[in-house]
Amino acid sequence: MKKKNSVLMLCSAAVVFLMTGCAALVGIGAVAGTGTGTYLYVNGGLQSDYKYPYDTVWAACEKTMADMRARDVQPLKEIGQGQISAVINDEKVRFDLHYKEKNVTIVTVRVGFFGNKTSSQLLHDKIGDNISKN
Repeated sequence: MKKKNSVLMLCSAAVVFLMTGCAALVGIGAVAGTGTGTYLYVNGGLQSDYKYPYDTVWAACEKTMADMRARDVQPLKEIGQGQISAVINDEKVRFDLHYKEKNVTIVTVRVGFFGNKTSSQLLHDKIGDNISKN
């Protein structure tokens, strides 16, 4: 199964490369994690699918912001999508949430202007922890 996923990821990367050039591949990576088990790092944002309803994931994101003592928190929740922007440790942080299907919510975390993969991973881990506490 892992080999099949690796081959699929490699083929997908090749298609992206052929369609858009090598710039699209810069910053794309997949690592094990919460949610569906993969993260995709694109354009400075680390994205993952969570197998939970939108409202559950939204609450976990709000709790993560509170746990990290975020300031200047600006939530914008709409039907099926939302964004929570804040400042954590003097870095701008943004969570983008999108309803994918009944029990799947896509979350993209971006830290800083250019993005910080390690900090985004930490925040994804905290979101996962907050979901599992509920």
